Amino acid sequence: MPRPPVLPVIDWKKVFDSGIDYFAWIAGAENKDHAIAMETAVKGQKLDAQTVAYLGALPRPVYVVAVAEDWCGDVVRHVPVLQRLAQTAPQLKVRYITRQQHPDVFVRFLTNGGEAIPKFIFLSEQFTECGSWGPMPGDCRELIARGKACGDVGAARKKVSALYEMDAEKRTVVNELLHLIDTACCTAP
Repeated sequence: MPRPPVLPVIDWKKVFDSGIDYFAWIAGAENKDHAIAMETAVKGQKLDAQTVAYLGALPRPVYVVAVAEDWCGDVVRHVPVLQRLAQTAPQLKVRYITRQQHPDVFVRFLTNGGEAIPKFIFLSEQFTECGSWGPMPGDCRELIARGKACGDVGAARKKVSALYEMDAEKRTVVNELLHLIDTACCTAP
C-alpha cells in the first residue's frame, strides 16, 4: 500500500507574525457597516465571572491565527466573540490573515470541501497546532452538512438561523472557543 502524501510543515510562528492585530484588521475593513457591527458586538458580548476569572489566569500564552474577511456574515457574528475573549485574556494573542495571504494554510481548513470562514487556528506557546474552530458552532456545521447530504441547504440554513436566535449571547461559541483555549494552554494531557 502506498504511503499517503506528506503535507509540508507550516511555520506557524511565521504565519502568526505575518498577520495583523484586531485593531489594524477592523480599521482596514472593506465593509464599514460590518466593522461598526463588529465593534458594537465586541462591546456587547457578555462573559460570566467564571469565564473572566479563567481567562485572566491562563497559565501560558495561546496564539490564534484567525482567517477572516469582513464581508462574511459568519465573520461578523463570530470574530467579536474571539475579540472579547482576547480583550479579557492577556495571554490570548490573535492575528488576522486572509485566505489569499496564506492559501497553503487555508486549504488545510476547508469545511466539507468548501472555503468557509472564519477559521480560528489555536496554537500553543511553542506554536504547535492544537485545534481549530469555524466557520460556525459544531451543531450548525452539522446542520449544514446534513442539508448538503439531503439536497436542502436552504432548510439547513433556516435551522442554523433559528439556533443563532436562540443563543443571542453566543454562549455556544464562547464555550467551544474556551475548550480550544484550554487545550492550547494545558500543562498536562
